[in-house]
Amino acid sequence: MEYKQRSVNCGQLRQADAGKTVVLNGWVHRIRNHGGIQFINLRDRYGITQVVVGEDAPQAVKELAEDLHMEYCIAIEGKVIARPDSMINPNMLTGEIEVEALEIQILSTSEVIPFVIDQESDAKEDTRLRYRYLDLRSQGMQERIKLRHEFIRSIRNFLSGRDFYEIETPTLIRSTPEGARDFLVPSRLQAGKFYALPQSPQLLKQILMVSGFDKYFQIARCYRDEDARGDRQLEFTQLDLEMSFVKRDDVLSLMEDLFVEVFKEVMDYTLPSTFRRLTWDEALNTYGLDKPDLRYDLHLVDVEEVVKKSSFGTFKTILEEGGSIKGIKAPFSEELHYTRKYITALEEAAKVYGAKGLAWMKVGPNRTLDGGISKFFEGVEEEVITLFDANEGDMLLFVGDAWKVTCASLGAVRIKLGKDLNLANPKEFVFCWIIDFPLFEFNEDEGHWEAAHHMFSMPQAQYLETLEEDPGSVKGDLYDLVLNGYEVASGSIRIHDVDLQKKIFKICNIEEKEAEERFGFLLNAFRYGPPPHGGIAPGIDRMVMIMSGQSSIKEVIAFPKNSAGISPMDDSPSPVDQEQLDELHLCIKE
Repeated sequence: MEYKQRSVNCGQLRQADAGKTVVLNGWVHRIRNHGGIQFINLRDRYGITQVVVGEDAPQAVKELAEDLHMEYCIAIEGKVIARPDSMINPNMLTGEIEVEALEIQILSTSEVIPFVIDQESDAKEDTRLRYRYLDLRSQGMQERIKLRHEFIRSIRNFLSGRDFYEIETPTLIRSTPEGARDFLVPSRLQAGKFYALPQSPQLLKQILMVSGFDKYFQIARCYRDEDARGDRQLEFTQLDLEMSFVKRDDVLSLMEDLFVEVFKEVMDYTLPSTFRRLTWDEALNTYGLDKPDLRYDLHLVDVEEVVKKSSFGTFKTILEEGGSIKGIKAPFSEELHYTRKYITALEEAAKVYGAKGLAWMKVGPNRTLDGGISKFFEGVEEEVITLFDANEGDMLLFVGDAWKVTCASLGAVRIKLGKDLNLANPKEFVFCWIIDFPLFEFNEDEGHWEAAHHMFSMPQAQYLETLEEDPGSVKGDLYDLVLNGYEVASGSIRIHDVDLQKKIFKICNIEEKEAEERFGFLLNAFRYGPPPHGGIAPGIDRMVMIMSGQSSIKEVIAFPKNSAGISPMDDSPSPVDQEQLDELHLCIKE
């Protein structure tokens, strides 16, 4: 079918265009009939233009206008008319004008749509995902996909200007399982053998450093066979980056420069030139977790000394057994009033991370303590109130347990308080670095040490001599970037010495034969003059989610999976026929 091709888009026309004859192509967003005069809101990616079919319109145009329904795709030729000042719509880009229809062409029709396409859809998630092509027409999704594009483009421009090469690495690689499960791909040509989809290009980018490409980046697709959640999908996108002849501060400084420039260009938001740095120990001691939201200054307080002066036997016993006692102040709130029901909700949040309970007391008039465990702190009220810098109406909450449990439990309470009290400014972006992570953590179930991040991270120099004697004390040359309470990037300076890498494998319960089988290609490369190198991998989906004020990365991915790992739109994963299975030498085990 021949059709009139657009001469302008639906977000383009302004008062200065009055008198022009134009052609618009788009979708019927809304139709209103006002006593013989039809108003058609025509929508495309760029905006909405109001089209008028008046009493003086050609009869054929009137008849076609009567046949239009929402989401019909049409072409309209018409004359641009300036609206009177009193009728200008300041909420539309094209609110100064309307287009008087001279001709209408129906390019395609639409069935009745399952939900109204608006700025944001209120349809259920599975309905939105089943009709994702309709959901993507909404203003909110269009804006977020645009933001994602601009974010990636800005990253590419910045790194290209810093002499980085963008290099693609394979999507079909050898399976090197660690952490999450690999997605496996059977080989037709090599019966019984499998490729894996990369969880990240970690080993490949290290080999690129051996190859002499000292500044590499890639907008990399990554795959992990794990349960989905709000900020995680089976497939995701990261900025993968690696550099040779660098130390930690070089990587951190580059990332600060990158995001300062990108946020200014894309968000018109000015970040500080350097980001705050917290050690892993400081982050847990102060905020309860290693990805603190620093938009609000609610912190944990060590109360061990004042507990010793109290008569609270439960806490004293925990201290005697080597445990930790910490507290957090819940600022006075007229809305919450800190009822027993709300305290129970806070306690449930703490118990998720292992706390056996949540002790509490409130600050009363004249700097007194009331309720909960207050009776055990008679005589030290002033010391407690001063320690928390508390005021009348504030509530003090306490956990006593092993250090990690105490920190994590109160960290969860801090997050809930921050949300319920609206302490975080949604328009604010606060980055921080977490450094000096433990290199190893002990797997209680399997009875051996394993890498806290991954096995290719360099131990800090002062621990090299005692590496095998005391793995639990070793700090790695590791760093995470945190934004508004989310980990958005993780990286490290890498091991580039074969013997040291073998030691790390051994500590992680991987014998030399297994290491050669799984990682032999990396170890072989390291026998040929590998440079010192390090890198980082910011998550694109998660960062765009935060930038756009969303709580799920599904809102910034064009075609995500649901929480069960299913795509309702195309019903994947799906069965395959027997012929395909035979070609791959596979059979299905019921």
